[in-house]
Amino acid sequence: MEREQTERVLIAGGGIAGLALRRALQRRGIPSLTWERRAEPADAGLAINLPGNAVQALAQLGLAQELGALGSPIRRREYRTETGRLLFAVDEDAFWGADRVPRCLRRADLMRLLALGLPPDDLRRDRGIAAFHQKDGGVAVTLTDGGVEAGGLLVGADGVHSTIRRGLFGERALGAAMLAPASWRFMVPNPGVEAWTLWAGAGSLFLLIPVDRGDAYAWMSAGGIATARPDPALLRSVFARYPRPVRDALDAALARPDTIHHSPLEEVRIPHWHRGRVLLAGDAAHATAPVWAQGAALALEDALVLADRLAGGGDWILYKSYAADE
Repeated sequence: MEREQTERVLIAGGGIAGLALRRALQRRGIPSLTWERRAEPADAGLAINLPGNAVQALAQLGLAQELGALGSPIRRREYRTETGRLLFAVDEDAFWGADRVPRCLRRADLMRLLALGLPPDDLRRDRGIAAFHQKDGGVAVTLTDGGVEAGGLLVGADGVHSTIRRGLFGERALGAAMLAPASWRFMVPNPGVEAWTLWAGAGSLFLLIPVDRGDAYAWMSAGGIATARPDPALLRSVFARYPRPVRDALDAALARPDTIHHSPLEEVRIPHWHRGRVLLAGDAAHATAPVWAQGAALALEDALVLADRLAGGGDWILYKSYAADE
C-alpha cells in the first residue's frame, strides 16, 4: 500500500460515533475517510440526551460554546412510578458540576455540530463498506458501489447491526441482545415536563425530556406487544394509569403515527472490540439501552481515546486486547 494510504483511518458509519472520530482525528492531524450508507442523516427529526460526560467530551472536541446555544439544559432527573409517585431524583448540577450540565438537543443539531468547520470531501454518503481484508501493513475495503480503498486502520462505527463486527467476528459473535422489541421514540409538544422524567410500570416505561421550541423528546417501551406498528388502543390501555403528561404525549404522538419511530431495545455485549487493524467504536462495540443515556457519550469518548492513541505514534496494529472490562 502507498504510505499516504496506510497513514489514514477508514471509518465505516457517519453517525455520532463516526463523525466524532472524524473530528477527533482531524484535530490531531490524522487523515481519515468516512463512508455512510444513508444519503441523509438518520432520525434527523428526533432528539438526544447528552449527560455530563458527553458535554465534557464535546468540549474536548472544541464545541463547548456552540453546544451551549443548542437544546435545553437538563438540571434534574426524576424516576417515578406509573402513578406519578417520585422514587428519587438527581440534581444534575451537583452530580456533574456547573460546566458539565447535561443537555437535550435535536439529533440533527448534534450531527451538524460534529461536522462544524470540517472539510466535506472526507465524508462520502450513499455508500458503505461491503467487505474488508487486512494485508501489507494496512486494510483494504470494498465499497457497496464496487470501489476499493485502503488505509492503515479501519474503524467500524456502523451501529448495533454492524457490518464490520460481522466481518470481524462472524455471524455467531454478533453480540446484539434484544431486550424488548416493543419500543418507540418520537417528538411531541411538551406536555409540561421540566426535568428528565422516567415513569415505570409493570412491563412498561415512558421517558419525557424537554428539548426546545416547546417540544419534548419521548421514548416508550411496552411488554407483550409483538408488532412494530403502534396499536393506539393497546398503547392507551398500557399507559392508562400513567399521569396526564404521559397520556397527553401519547395522544399527541398517536395523532401523527408517521412520526413515531420503532426502536427495539438492543444492547451489544462482546468481550473484544478489535482484531489486528480493525476495531469497533460506539454502538457497534457496546450499545446500551436508552434508559442509561450513555450511547452518544461513550461514542464521543471512544473517538477521543482512539485519536489520542493513534497520535502517540508507533504501528497502528492493535496487539493488546481492547475489551469492555479494561
